[in-house]
Amino acid sequence: MIRDPETLAALLDTIARYVRERLRPLEHQVADDDEIPAEVIQEMRELGLFGLTIPEAYGGLGLTMEEEALVAMELGRTSPAFRSVIGTNNGIGSAGLVFDGSEAQKQRYLPKLASGELSASFCLTEPDVGSDSANVQTRARRQGDSYILNGRKRFLTNAPRAGLFTVMARTNPELKGAKGVSAFVVEADSPGISLGAKDKKMGHAGSHTCDVIFDNVYVPAANLIGEQEGKGFYTAMKTLDRGRLHISALSVGIAERLLDDSLQYATEREQFGKPIAEHQLIQAMLADSKAEAYAGRSMVLDCARRRDEGEAASTEAACAKLFCTEMVGRVADRAVQIHGGAGYIADYGVERFYRDVRLFRLYEGTSQIQQMVIARNLIRSKQ
Repeated sequence: MIRDPETLAALLDTIARYVRERLRPLEHQVADDDEIPAEVIQEMRELGLFGLTIPEAYGGLGLTMEEEALVAMELGRTSPAFRSVIGTNNGIGSAGLVFDGSEAQKQRYLPKLASGELSASFCLTEPDVGSDSANVQTRARRQGDSYILNGRKRFLTNAPRAGLFTVMARTNPELKGAKGVSAFVVEADSPGISLGAKDKKMGHAGSHTCDVIFDNVYVPAANLIGEQEGKGFYTAMKTLDRGRLHISALSVGIAERLLDDSLQYATEREQFGKPIAEHQLIQAMLADSKAEAYAGRSMVLDCARRRDEGEAASTEAACAKLFCTEMVGRVADRAVQIHGGAGYIADYGVERFYRDVRLFRLYEGTSQIQQMVIARNLIRSKQ
C-alpha cells in the first residue's frame, strides 16, 4: 500500500542519494574500524531514519509495509551495518510497543525512539534458547508494583548502545511454553543490568551485538507490555512477522547491489581478448542472479501489499524470508565467482558482502524455522 506516490518517490530518492553519495564511500572505513562514525548516526537522526515505521502520532513517518520494504531495498545497496543501526528502532525494538503497548508506554518511549534519542534492542534469544523461542528461561517475578528480572540474553543487535530493551521473560514458571512468557520494556540504565563483551562476528562490522545480563533488575509493573501477563511470546511473533519481510527486502537490495557490481566488473575485465561479460558462462551467472533478485522483489512486494490490506500473511512472509535470504547468498557467491581472484580480496568489497549476507539465513528465524512455519500453516489450513 503506497499512500502518496509523490511523497514516497521523494523519500526513496533522498535515501538512494544518501546511500550512494554518503554511505557507500564509507564502507571500507566502517569495515576497518568496526564503527559507524558518530556524525553519520546524527545525519540519520536528522533524516528521520530512526522513525520510519513508528506512527506519525509519535513522531515517526508511519510507513506502510510496502513503503518500508521499498526503503529497505534502497538501504540494502550499502553495507548492512548502516541499516542495522536504525533497524531495531524501526523493527523488533519498537514494534512490540507499537502493536501491544499501552498509550502511556507509547507516549513515553516511541517519540524518543523515532527521533533516535533512544536506541532499542530486542531481548529474546538466550544462551540455551534460540529457535525454540517459547522456551524462554529469563524470569520475571512479581513483587508489589514491580517485577524482578533475572537472566541472560544473547546476540542482541545494538545492545552495546541501547537505551531501551524489550525483554521476553517467564512470569509464570508453572506454565511451560509460550503462555508463561511476558514482554517488558526495560530502561538500559536500570540497576542490575550489565553487558557482556562485544561479539566478534563473521561479518557486519560496525553493527555491534553482545549479551545482556539481568541481575535482580526491578521493572515497574507499568512496563509490562500489553498490561497482561502471558502475552509476550505472541507480541514477539507479531514483531518477527514484519521483521522477516524487512530482512527479505534488505536481501533483495543487497542482491541488486551485488548484481550491479558484478555487471560493472564483467564489462570492464577482459580475458581471452574480450570482456568477460561476453563469455556465456559469466552471462549465465548474471542472468540467474537477475532472475532470482527479480523473483525476490516480487515476493516481498506481493506479501507486503497483502499485509497492508489486512490479510493474514504469515505464510507468505516466511516464504519471502526463506527464498530471499537463501537467494542473496547464492547471488553473493556468484558475485565472488564473477570477480574471480578479485572477489576474494577485501579491496573490492564483494567478499565482505559474502560474509555479511550469511547472517540473514539465521536471524528473524532460521531458514529451517521458515520451512517449519510454512509447512505447519499449510497443514493447518487443511484441517
